[in-house]
Amino acid sequence: MEIIENSKLTVVGAGSVGSSVAYAALIRGSARHIALYDVATEKVEAEVLDLAHGTQFTGSSDIVGGSDISVAAGSHVVVITAGAKQKPGQTRTELAEVNAGIIRSMMPQLLEVAPHAVYVIVTNPCDVLTVIAQEVSGLPPERVFASGTVLDTSRLRWKLAERAGVSTGSVHAHIVGEHGDTEFPLWSRATIGTVPILDWQVPGHPRLTREELDAIAIDVRDAAYKVIRGKGATNYAIGLSSARIVEAILRDEHAVMPVSTVLHDFHGVDGVALSVPSIVSATGAVPIRNTSFSAEELDLLHRSATALEGVRATLGA
Repeated sequence: MEIIENSKLTVVGAGSVGSSVAYAALIRGSARHIALYDVATEKVEAEVLDLAHGTQFTGSSDIVGGSDISVAAGSHVVVITAGAKQKPGQTRTELAEVNAGIIRSMMPQLLEVAPHAVYVIVTNPCDVLTVIAQEVSGLPPERVFASGTVLDTSRLRWKLAERAGVSTGSVHAHIVGEHGDTEFPLWSRATIGTVPILDWQVPGHPRLTREELDAIAIDVRDAAYKVIRGKGATNYAIGLSSARIVEAILRDEHAVMPVSTVLHDFHGVDGVALSVPSIVSATGAVPIRNTSFSAEELDLLHRSATALEGVRATLGA
């Protein structure tokens, strides 16, 4: 396929995350047309107005929006951020129940107005909701996937770049698995430039140890909690990472990203959405089946799958 001309992105949900996705996409020129949809009329109209007021400074993209789902008509990509936030004392399973209901009711409505779109799930727990969205929609797995660990991977590369004394773009490492507590880095394939991660050293930056890497992985896993404690939500980085995914689709880039698709017979994982390196293009996201894992990493992948199967089992049909 070729780059999509006159492209349209719809962002569903005008909360802090959805508005940040629209803002990032507008500034980056991710799509020619951007629409913001939310059932809260006054809120979504205010967000659209605020964004539209700045379009003199953002290039050729334009933005519209409202509380009528027809604003999504003709979309090439739909990014779904709508959902409840996790409340104090609320379990992840309880949050999943609420947001699963939202996805089940919303997907058929979106498909009516945007039947040919690629759907990207950002609402958490995004892996579980991707399975539900794919089941409800009946779309092929490549056309319904989650932002997954794209942001987690960016967090990892930032931390490693800081420690190694290089630019973030020179770090080649991925977080995979669940977007959440059981995620893990593919250390066995991580490099800085072409140098394996544990072999890297330059003046002022001695070799990393496995203990340091483990500590960095924990910091990355828990990064969102720290941001949420300080400001109530994560929004800027997920906005930027979602815009980047949109660009890979609309520009038919065939970019390798750790997005979360429903996996089938992938290293023993079946019917679960997990993030693994995938090729993202105009047709959606396709997992790279010959991605290799160490024995330890394969165990961690299966642990992640088991955890998500447990959450999915509580949600019913």
